[in-house]
Amino acid sequence: MIAFETRLRQGAAKTEALLSELLSDIPLTSEIARPPTLMAAMRHAVLNGGKRLRPFLVVESALLLGGDAEVAARVGAALECLHSYSLVHDDLPAMDDDDLRRGKPTVHIVFDEATAILAGDSLLTYAFDIIAAPETHLADRQKTELILALARAAGAGGMAGGQALDLASEKHAPDEAGIITLQAMKTGALIRFACEAGAIIAGASAEDRQALKTFGEKIGLAFQLADDILDLTSDSQAMGKATGKDAARGKGTLVGLRGMDWADATLTRLVDGAAALLAPYGDKASVLIDTAHFVANRKS
Repeated sequence: MIAFETRLRQGAAKTEALLSELLSDIPLTSEIARPPTLMAAMRHAVLNGGKRLRPFLVVESALLLGGDAEVAARVGAALECLHSYSLVHDDLPAMDDDDLRRGKPTVHIVFDEATAILAGDSLLTYAFDIIAAPETHLADRQKTELILALARAAGAGGMAGGQALDLASEKHAPDEAGIITLQAMKTGALIRFACEAGAIIAGASAEDRQALKTFGEKIGLAFQLADDILDLTSDSQAMGKATGKDAARGKGTLVGLRGMDWADATLTRLVDGAAALLAPYGDKASVLIDTAHFVANRKS
């Protein structure tokens, strides 16, 4: 696990450097200008540490199937921009009303709500810009597949729809099936995309693409289940954000419904299932299998 965590940190550092470059104040050739305050807010949202798990999954999934690491890094950076946009908007007073993110004040606290909204809008749009740009050396067909898959993972049938269900759950608690659907959309959709994206980048077969997609679904569910456990057992200093808010708002979670023993057993089942999917790839899949274990056992 030490070797894996070193690789994860190295991947995060590479993603951070690429994002810093992409989010500079220097306009692209087709842009008129980049407003400094808006760019500062975007950088505050994105360049604030973090494990960069989603970009890591894009790169490692691509490498598993023979894809180009540099291309995958750009797609991973695009995904991180989109993920960061969702956090900026989720933190707003109209949504989850959070003051902390990764241990730092949220964008609307440092700047203002209007700037936070615009920063989120810009990050969402920029994600698709990065994928479509000439610097992302992929065939047009692959770019189209990535854009379509990401749009669906992020939109009404994915992450944004999951957030809508999450907000609705404060008034009408969903049953177990409803919670699973909510979590598969709000959290799982982008993790699933990260793994599927690696297969698209590598030009892999439909079978390989489905295997990576299903792997992503399983670790996405594991990620959210581990998050729910941490929300109950960890503190805000360790997590870098407020904890215990779901329970305070009356939101149902699988841990709350089924208990900690069930949650631990389910995490084990999800990780074992994810590892079994990649067993045919042999030692080449070891990093992704280690990622599944990391997702389930993380402490923050």
